[in-house]
Amino acid sequence: MPARKPVDPSDLRAAVSAWIEAPDPPRPIVAAAVRLSLRTLEDIAPGHTVEVRVPPFAAVQCVEGPRHTRGTPPNVIETDPTTWLHLATGQLSWADAVADGRVVASGARADLSAYLPLVRL
Repeated sequence: MPARKPVDPSDLRAAVSAWIEAPDPPRPIVAAAVRLSLRTLEDIAPGHTVEVRVPPFAAVQCVEGPRHTRGTPPNVIETDPTTWLHLATGQLSWADAVADGRVVASGARADLSAYLPLVRL
């Protein structure tokens, strides 16, 4: 299987800008922004130690460390699309999102604060 091409930063900025500019963004705009931002996270934090889930749009594995191979990974992060995009753009801090319960993070390595924000507009 050929290696996946990294996300073009201008594509990520365009997708996130479309999400920010839409007063009530349609599903395809939200999906594009979530998927490209999660792929960007994969690019900057390669690995298989942490699974980041943003239902219903995508889930990725990232962060170096012990590889997870079966069942539910020991390090899981789950949040909704709006919270994820606020984190990805720096509109929300990791600590605040976790403290407010907008992010559910389990496992010793389930902390993305070192990688966020992914894009600033």
